[in-house]
Order: sequence, then C-alpha cells, then structure tokens
Amino acid sequence: MIDVSILLFDGFDELDAVAPYEVFTTADKMGGQFDVSYGTGEVVDTVTARHGTQIITDGVVDDPDLLLVPGGGWNSDGGVRREFEDGVLPDVIESQYRDGTTVASVCTGALLLAKAGVLDDCPATTHHTATDDLREFTTLQEARVVDTGDVITAGGITAGIDLSLWLVERFADHDLSANVALELEHDRSDDIVEIDVNPR
Repeated sequence: MIDVSILLFDGFDELDAVAPYEVFTTADKMGGQFDVSYGTGEVVDTVTARHGTQIITDGVVDDPDLLLVPGGGWNSDGGVRREFEDGVLPDVIESQYRDGTTVASVCTGALLLAKAGVLDDCPATTHHTATDDLREFTTLQEARVVDTGDVITAGGITAGIDLSLWLVERFADHDLSANVALELEHDRSDDIVEIDVNPR
C-alpha cells in the first residue's frame, strides 16, 4: 500500500489538490493500492481553499510514502505566500523529506519545497507566473513534470493531473496509469523530464 498525503492549508488551489486526489483514488479502485488522505501541518478540522471550498482534513501529516504539496496564492497575500513566510509548512515538508518521504508539488507549491530546502541542486518547475521566483532557489526546468527521484515538481494547476498519473506509473505500472487516464478522459502529457539527481 502506498500512503499518499496531500498537504492542505488555507488558500491552496482546489484543482492542485482535488485532481491528484481523484487520480490516486481512481488508481486505488482499479487495484493500485493507494491510500490517499488530506493532511495538514498543524491540527485543524477544516481548511478553506482559494476559491472558497472547505475540506475536512484527515489529521496531521504522519510519515507518508508520498507527500504532495499544492500551490495557490503565491501572487497574493494568502495561500503559498503566507505559508512561505510563516515557515511552519516548510518545516513539515523538510522533516518528512529527511525521514524518507518522496515529496512532490503542483504549481507554486514548488516554492514551499524551495523554502524547505529540498530543491537544493534539483531542477524544478512551477506555474509560469512564478518561474522567476523559483530561479532564485534552483535551476528552472521547462517541462510539465520534472522528476529528480525523491523530489517531483509539476507546472501550473492542471499539471497536477499529469504529475499524479506519472506517480501512479512510478509506484505501480504504466497500464494502470493509462487506465486511470482513460477513465478520467484525460489526454496525458508526455512532457515529463527525468533527471537523476538523488540528493540524499
């Protein structure tokens, strides 16, 4: 069983988190054995997303196999920008990563990975409006999904679907990922760059 935790915070972008959740739960129903939850950095019952959706959380993140960090709000005063400046979530990400968790991000969630220090020497991608900011921390890689082994990043918003399908392929197999894409009627992108960095 692959334990996947999607790290939520007030102001996250709905599609960054909900789309991967659907990919992984669909893969699980098709026999892929993914256990997916909505985790948080601190104890809270409900999180409010960028467009007002409220999600009941499953508890504090606790050593999953895969931690997925959504984006949202980098170019405003909320969401990722607030969490970046507050420092609590970057500390959670760093701690999980150091304990052996594979870490992935969607959209501007990459900036939280950068603040956590897990992008050091790892090429990465993010939403097109945040590429200059990401360059301050690491090498920008132009791609929809960038996989460096223990750290995987995806471009803006809908790229989270391609990221999740790629992770289903990595953790399970290609056929399962293809079947999930078919079920979701998603035309999967092949703009995936694998770079052997192995920073640990």
